[in-house]
Amino acid sequence: MFLEPQETMPQTSVVFSSILGPSCSGQGQPGMGERGGGAGGSGDLIFQDGRLISGSLEALMEHLVPTVDYYPDTPRRRQLLLWALLCPGLRAPRCGCRAAFFTFKPFCFEGVLEGLTLTSWDPSVCVLHSLGTGSGQFGVVRTYIFTFLLSSRVFIPPHDLLARVGQLCVEQRQQLEAGSEKAKLKSFSAKIVQLLKEWTEAFPFDFQDEKAMAELKAITHRVTQCDEENGTVKKAISQMTQSLLLSLAARSQLQELREKLRSPAMDKGPVLKAKPPAAQKDILGVCCDPLVLAQQLTHIELERVSSIHPEDLMQIVSHTDSRDKHRCRGDMTKTYSLEAYDNWFNCLSMLVATEVCRVVKKKHRTRMLEFFIDVARECFNIGNFNSMMAIICECAAPGVPLQCCGARLPRPSPCLSLPAAGMNLSPVARLKKTWSKVKTAKFDVLEHHMDPSSNFCNYRTALQGATQRSQTANSSREKIVIPVFNLFVKDIYFLHKIHTNHLPNGHINFKKFWEISRQIHEFMTWTQVECPFEKDKKIQSYLLTAPIYSEEALFIASFESEGPENHMEKDSWKTLRTTLLNRA
Repeated sequence: MFLEPQETMPQTSVVFSSILGPSCSGQGQPGMGERGGGAGGSGDLIFQDGRLISGSLEALMEHLVPTVDYYPDTPRRRQLLLWALLCPGLRAPRCGCRAAFFTFKPFCFEGVLEGLTLTSWDPSVCVLHSLGTGSGQFGVVRTYIFTFLLSSRVFIPPHDLLARVGQLCVEQRQQLEAGSEKAKLKSFSAKIVQLLKEWTEAFPFDFQDEKAMAELKAITHRVTQCDEENGTVKKAISQMTQSLLLSLAARSQLQELREKLRSPAMDKGPVLKAKPPAAQKDILGVCCDPLVLAQQLTHIELERVSSIHPEDLMQIVSHTDSRDKHRCRGDMTKTYSLEAYDNWFNCLSMLVATEVCRVVKKKHRTRMLEFFIDVARECFNIGNFNSMMAIICECAAPGVPLQCCGARLPRPSPCLSLPAAGMNLSPVARLKKTWSKVKTAKFDVLEHHMDPSSNFCNYRTALQGATQRSQTANSSREKIVIPVFNLFVKDIYFLHKIHTNHLPNGHINFKKFWEISRQIHEFMTWTQVECPFEKDKKIQSYLLTAPIYSEEALFIASFESEGPENHMEKDSWKTLRTTLLNRA
């Protein structure tokens, strides 16, 4: 269940307000901005400082569809502006002029043409490079096509959007056919194919819907009618379709495989004797090198997070509100990746607690705690913050799951606290005699990085450092950035809750979706990193399949290791014993 609007919001509201400005949260109208037209000449788009910040859904859809003289992310007026700046005194080409006169290679950021490369210029040849790279804070190049296709599903199903795109294509095609302009018709067809290619590559799962696939076939059929001579458009469509079918097949197989994988067995332990035999294998018997274990955890993280796609993350914001009666992709099968990745975090935390609590001797428990502290430190050094947080974080109590369109994600709280993890689960945290023997200097440093105060400021600083390292990396190991997934989800969630989807004038608050798109695009670049560490099947098999204790079994093991010390613990232990005996 989502938070109610009256609940207290975290400090992210201040951060996001500064990023997005007052107009994004509905506090001010963008009426003072520049009004611009879409591809169809609509004036229902609002620009501010050259950036598209709002518009009606119809205008935004028209802005997506190419024309003979227009393609999204290369606004004509900005081309002409930069032409005037780069080539003062020279006549700018008219709309529809052949590209033989000059060729632009645009760099776009937030849908704004921030720079270009002039690759050809007649009569004299001139080459200009890197007049603004269009890189964002994390080097992410964002486009209008990606942002609109990502965010539109909040307001309209992908197959309906595709149908509207097809309708607009038919209208333009009829106009071109009426003018008997075959060259323009071919140019328009090529741009439509390019748009569809970008769509199918970025969001192939949209076309798993039979309706969407039918619309795609209808559009491509119309487009190929003007390509009877050389078949270049038909060839491009054939390649696009084959790539799409391969992507859908691969994703379907991956999901089937993951569904077959069993979750770690939940070992409830004997009624009162939770301790295993001394000879039973533990993690130290499988891997005693903290660095190697951290590398294998990173391998698992990258495998699991790579199955998350941009449209999956939009589940966080695609719930029904007062204006949007369309629930986008709300069935549970399409949130499987989010749920599976969140469950992995919980299973790793419980595995750590199990490994510690089931050890009989205090000396060995101390060694186990120190081992996991070293593993967490190695995860931090690698850039695997999610595993590190699962092993060790400062938190008082387990979080409450959030039902987000079928995915069980941690419910955001006013302080953005995380579910209790590994060493801070109560059965582990209460082992005071064991902790008194642990050298906690490394543990204290890690807790400092995971300090939840000031909206996890220390963690965010470390994440920014890892991101900067990734940008300038000379090796694949330095490219790894695995953020704390729960915090990433909450950032997106609160960004969505704090800023409205619609402005008072009825426009879609597109400035909000630029920021959501930036964060999701950034996350996706991290998930595409190839793991540089060799896979150890034996270690990974243990991590993924080793039995883990239930919460009751953990408390039994903890109390049997170190008896209750105060009245509250004594009452809890008595109640637990009574419950288990009655159940037996």
